[in-house]
Amino acid sequence: MAELRWNPLTRDWVMIASHRQARPQMPRDWCPFCPGSGKVPDDFTVYEYDNDFPALRQDPPPPDDVAGGVYKTAPAHGKCEVILYSKNHTATLPQLSDAHVGALVDLWCERFNVMRKDEKIKYVFIFENRGDVVGVTMPHPHGQIYGYSFLPKKLALETESFRTYKEETGRCLFCDMMEEEARFEKRMIFENEDFVVFLPFYSEYPYGCYIGAKRHVQYITDFTARERENLGKAIKRTVGMLDSLFDYAFPYMMCMHQAPVNIENPVDFHFHIEFFPPMRAANKQKFNASSETGAWAHCNPTAPEEKAAELRAAYAKYMNGVE
Repeated sequence: MAELRWNPLTRDWVMIASHRQARPQMPRDWCPFCPGSGKVPDDFTVYEYDNDFPALRQDPPPPDDVAGGVYKTAPAHGKCEVILYSKNHTATLPQLSDAHVGALVDLWCERFNVMRKDEKIKYVFIFENRGDVVGVTMPHPHGQIYGYSFLPKKLALETESFRTYKEETGRCLFCDMMEEEARFEKRMIFENEDFVVFLPFYSEYPYGCYIGAKRHVQYITDFTARERENLGKAIKRTVGMLDSLFDYAFPYMMCMHQAPVNIENPVDFHFHIEFFPPMRAANKQKFNASSETGAWAHCNPTAPEEKAAELRAAYAKYMNGVE
């Protein structure tokens, strides 16, 4: 079963993909993403791999005959890709060279352009899940790209906020956010020529930092060669900073936010990346319980200004180890 089902209460689509339950548990001594598996080339730097168990397909089957009344279904049209960061099964982003991470950014751009050519796709979502605590079953370093045929609720809300703020003020919401963070300073962590890393004023997660583009750019494909290089460096150093917090590979969800594609009423969006690390201390997880899940009323048990200071110290520690 693979289809979209409409939730009339939240006015959002839910992907139903029961076939993903059949995903095999990989044996400890074999990985499909490693050279020699027969699934990938014998040598590569970064590589795109079509998901073997996609929740979305460009040739989706017809929905099951289960809709009726207030309920409706739609074909699960879209695309699901796996992006392999390295042929090395145990590599982490901070261990890769700047040039290697630059190749990863170039591959993201290439795949973004391929996906947006499908006019049924309305949003191209580049992301990474890292660590057992967020449900990762494949330890080989990788991220994913989903091409949705709809605009998911959170991204729809964010897009509308950009639109409304521009209509009311004539300015970009995210540009003004970064300006305020720079003015206040205490939540700023580090920056390079083209990107700023900060812990936002409203952070839902203790270590939920953002990477914001200094130039007002809507898509990853709009960046210059220098900006792509500095984006790779900002991501690599952010992950290295998180790993240096407690001296282990810190789990996180990394989510790339950019403008929708193939929509009738484009919005003036601002590219940024949001990190959602599910730990509030070295050995304490921040759970999304009833308030967060049932009411979307988030509670951060820490002060962002204090955690930003911890992240600045972790960044300095990481950079001292690599320079």
